[in-house]
Amino acid sequence: MVYKDFRPTFAQLRTFAIIAEFKHFGAAARHLGISQPSLSQGLAALETGLGVQLVERSTRKVIITPIGRTLLPFAQATLESLDAFVGQARGAQGGLVGDLMVGIIPTIAPYLLPHLLGRLPEAAPELQPRIVEDKTHALEEGLRSGNLEVAVLGGSVDSTTFDSIELYDEEFVLVVPHDSPLAGRTDLALSEIAGENILLLDDGHCLTDQVVDICHAVDIPVDPRTALTRAASLTTVMQLVAAGFGATLVPLSAVAAECRRPHLAFARFAGGAHTASRSVVLAFRASTTRTSDYAELGEMLTSAYRDAEAESHEFLESQGLAR
Repeated sequence: MVYKDFRPTFAQLRTFAIIAEFKHFGAAARHLGISQPSLSQGLAALETGLGVQLVERSTRKVIITPIGRTLLPFAQATLESLDAFVGQARGAQGGLVGDLMVGIIPTIAPYLLPHLLGRLPEAAPELQPRIVEDKTHALEEGLRSGNLEVAVLGGSVDSTTFDSIELYDEEFVLVVPHDSPLAGRTDLALSEIAGENILLLDDGHCLTDQVVDICHAVDIPVDPRTALTRAASLTTVMQLVAAGFGATLVPLSAVAAECRRPHLAFARFAGGAHTASRSVVLAFRASTTRTSDYAELGEMLTSAYRDAEAESHEFLESQGLAR
């Protein structure tokens, strides 16, 4: 039975959308910062008011019912519209103020955040960034659902859904074991890495896709689906390189933080970023009214990258790889 006077609350719709995203009551409750009983009560109130079952519950998994899948896009659209309403109000105030949900991929977050967060007290003292580190797909879903307002991503974005601001192009550096014949080169051609065992991150990291694309551009056969050795973080990849398992391509901003360990050596490509690089963008929903605020944030992110880049340049120069 549908109660004709029933109108869902924002919190109820958000609860349904987050449960559908995480497919797990505990994870959804933690994301929303509420108890699991409160989460269950919110969903039950929504289902009772609508007169339909949105979610099937079991001890092992959560399944969205057919009617739940039908209604989910409407719930997400409603949440996005409300976020746009709030965004319009914030935009009327002008500037970067209040909470801002910012997504950042794992191959950027550890290297830019120290520099970015150090700038904010002076550059945007009223801004309260809420950082979510995750892979590209999850961050894009977060933007679509309204759980994120902006995301720092590698590569291009779906222009039919998102707008984006180009932040910077970032050079890749080849990291090899210390006894590699490529160590110390500053004039490397891409084709010269054909004989290397290129170590990759797990599927879902855009860095993996970017490295594979670079290798394929010069007909180097790298296939992450058949790779026997993959890692979940750049830190683990560096340990594998140091142990002689292979080589890898590392974004310049990560070099100073990740590569100060024994048994590693480096090589740089002739042409630098023109030869091997990735593009980094700040993505946000096309429906936003805060483009000027996000452009301001983008300038801070670019400046933060320049600081990380300078640290890595200084480290590479100490290794005899100055440009």
